[in-house]
Amino acid sequence: MKRKLGVVANCLTDKTEPEALDLIRAAGFEAVFSESNDPAAVYALRGKCDNLGLSLDFLHAPFGGINNFWLPGDAYVNLRRGIESSIDSAAGAGVPLVVCHVSSGWNPPPLCDVGLSRFDALVEYALNRGVKIAFENLRKLGVLAAIMERYEKIPEVGFCYDIGHEHCYTRTVHYMDLYADRLLCTHIHDNHGRDKDDWSDPDEHLLPFDGNIDYADIMRRLNDTDFAGTLMLEIYDSRRPVYREMGNEAFLKTAYERISQISKL
Repeated sequence: MKRKLGVVANCLTDKTEPEALDLIRAAGFEAVFSESNDPAAVYALRGKCDNLGLSLDFLHAPFGGINNFWLPGDAYVNLRRGIESSIDSAAGAGVPLVVCHVSSGWNPPPLCDVGLSRFDALVEYALNRGVKIAFENLRKLGVLAAIMERYEKIPEVGFCYDIGHEHCYTRTVHYMDLYADRLLCTHIHDNHGRDKDDWSDPDEHLLPFDGNIDYADIMRRLNDTDFAGTLMLEIYDSRRPVYREMGNEAFLKTAYERISQISKL
């Protein structure tokens, strides 16, 4: 199956998202996603994407303080507003999808009714604006599973498959066995897996093949699904000094070559 190849628009340290688009398109990419939740900025970014022949597939909502959704009090409100702004930005620019986290860290707060009700409100907010929500896998399968099961009858709520997170956080969990029929988008990057320190963060966001993910196995499982969306890189030149030393054009050229190689597996 031929799929589009994409990369996060915020992948270059010394370029804003709009500035990076020209270089991204010149490298051969066909799609991007944005980490902005400013409605005017996203609208302008969508316009530039259209002019360059790039698709703006989705927005990634902010997630700092996401565990506050599961705690009493109003500490979660600022993040809720930020996620709502992502949804508003998507709706205003005709972007179909927003990606959201559900928890953070190795020891998040326990699931609770107040937290579930807050996610209910976000899902309703998105549905009312014609925007889909994809929940992303991170460290804790149980939290994600509860959210995914809660909205399993809502086709506009689905799954963002983060291949790097699967490898370094939940290596024995094959998410395509769980949510293949609800897959809405991908995050592709590399790392070296979880080390001996149970509390470390091994999420490196490297270029594919600079870590030890078995992409042949990943693609075998992905190709067993009906997913026809973009193979989307979530990589950043800030993650290794050598990436910055390559220069923007060479970094993006290498990134495109790597994701092209993956697409042929």
